[in-house]
Amino acid sequence: MAYDPNNVFARILRGEIPCKKVYEDDFALAFHDIAPQAPVHVLVIPKGAYVSWDDFSKTAPDAEIGGFIRAVGAVARQLGLDEPGYRLLANTGRDGGQEVPHFHIHLFGGRVLGRMVAAD
Repeated sequence: MAYDPNNVFARILRGEIPCKKVYEDDFALAFHDIAPQAPVHVLVIPKGAYVSWDDFSKTAPDAEIGGFIRAVGAVARQLGLDEPGYRLLANTGRDGGQEVPHFHIHLFGGRVLGRMVAAD
C-alpha cells in the first residue's frame, strides 16, 4: 500500500479537517476517534508520512520512533489509563484491517475490554 498524502490523517495533520485533540508534540498527534469502540478510544498518529507499522518500524529514524512511542505512553497517562490499564492496536495491511494508509495506534480504555481476537 502506497502512502496517500490526501488520506484523512494527513489532512488532519495539515489542519484541513478538525479533530478533538488530546495531545500533540513534535512526533505525534492524538485525537478522539469519531466512531469510538470503547469509552476511551483515541488515535495516536506520527507526524511523518508512514503507511503502516511495518513502514514506520523499517524507515523512521530512531529519534522519531522513540518520540512516537513516548507520546503513546504520555497520552495513556494523560487520560488516566496507566492504571487500571488499556489496549493498543495497530492494524497493518488489508488482512490486518487497516483502513487508512497512515500508520496509527488505537488506544482503548475506560472499561474491561475482553478478548482481543474472536475465535473463528
